[in-house]
Amino acid sequence: MAAGTNGRRRVVITGMGVFSPLGNSVDELWTRATAGESGLARLTLVDPTGYPCQVGGEVQGFEAAEHMDRKDARRMARASQLAVAAARQAVAQAGLTLEGLDRTRAGMVCGTGGSSMVDTEQAMRTLVARGGSKVDPLLMARMLPNMPAANVTIQLGLLGYTNTVTTACAAGTQAIGDAVEVIRRGAADVMIAGGTEAGISELGLAAFCAMRALTTGFNDTPERASRPFDRDRDGFAPAEGAGMLVLEALEHAQARGAEPLAEVLGYGVSADGLYLVAPPEDGNGATRAMRAALANAALTPEAIDYVSAHATATELGDVAETRALKAVFGERAYALPVTALKSQLGHLLGAAGGVETVAAVQTLRTGTIAPTVNLEHPGEGCDLDYVPLYARRADVRTVMKNSFGFGGQNAVLVLGRYEP
Repeated sequence: MAAGTNGRRRVVITGMGVFSPLGNSVDELWTRATAGESGLARLTLVDPTGYPCQVGGEVQGFEAAEHMDRKDARRMARASQLAVAAARQAVAQAGLTLEGLDRTRAGMVCGTGGSSMVDTEQAMRTLVARGGSKVDPLLMARMLPNMPAANVTIQLGLLGYTNTVTTACAAGTQAIGDAVEVIRRGAADVMIAGGTEAGISELGLAAFCAMRALTTGFNDTPERASRPFDRDRDGFAPAEGAGMLVLEALEHAQARGAEPLAEVLGYGVSADGLYLVAPPEDGNGATRAMRAALANAALTPEAIDYVSAHATATELGDVAETRALKAVFGERAYALPVTALKSQLGHLLGAAGGVETVAAVQTLRTGTIAPTVNLEHPGEGCDLDYVPLYARRADVRTVMKNSFGFGGQNAVLVLGRYEP
């Protein structure tokens, strides 16, 4: 059993898959992200007329039948379809096949905010208009939040540990961390993990608008709508997608000749224990999650080269995360590159951590940091190096990935360039 310096099994990433507003492959996502492009446009999955927010990030050109049997696809919610498609991409890159694989030691942990608000909304319309007997008999199989994970295991033939994480915006990152721990403790050799979300619906749009959480001032210029850390930020842009990773015990990857893309070094989780939808002003919960991830990785703050921020472009959240970074890194925070991919993607909610972790691995592999676009005038209290507007070359060996969810649930990963 290959073990790190702390005696644990080392866990590496050997494959990645992504469907997002910036593209439907890892290469497309990364090419557009580093070019500073935006994946935001006027919403088409729902008619936003009359709502304060009319923009978001949608997955374009996705045909589920290209990634799975058409009959199977019809039984799945869009979130499950995206999860299966991204998982297949990741498995293909990893070169993982069922032949010779002990499927009882291969599993899945999926993060999602709720799986299928779209199907729930449609069912309620049917219930009111036509009566309960007309509700789709497959509704439960679409709307339950565990169904993306279930569908991935069914489609890929995985028989091992399976779970679903529903910690809102932290879910994708927490799912990856939980899957790492499953491998570390010896309960699995291979895990697929990440996040999926497809909640763009009138119900979702109405609910977030009622909360005043969404951007409202850039309906005519959608590409400018998501503005983390900027003076003119006014809320997040809703988005959808999926990001999945193949995680393996290092010795398992080595035995089959797989090439690690990166290594998961540490993982931390915390709760704010205060509010439902707002962070504490000092970012205390985020601070504790970051420190927990560093301790889990047996690293000091000085070892981190770059931070992939949660940064949703909300007035309170961006400042709280900035304060948390200062608490963890001290004066070094001012020299540490920090970026917000949500400036280009919008906020994928439960899928955000999965897709943003894929991008973080790409930074480790390519030595390029994607920019925080739309950051033209840093807001009050936002005074770190957020790599504004343009990508930057850098020697990045370690990345901290932050995700903070509604309810004050925080998850942080530390990723490293793979070193034999």
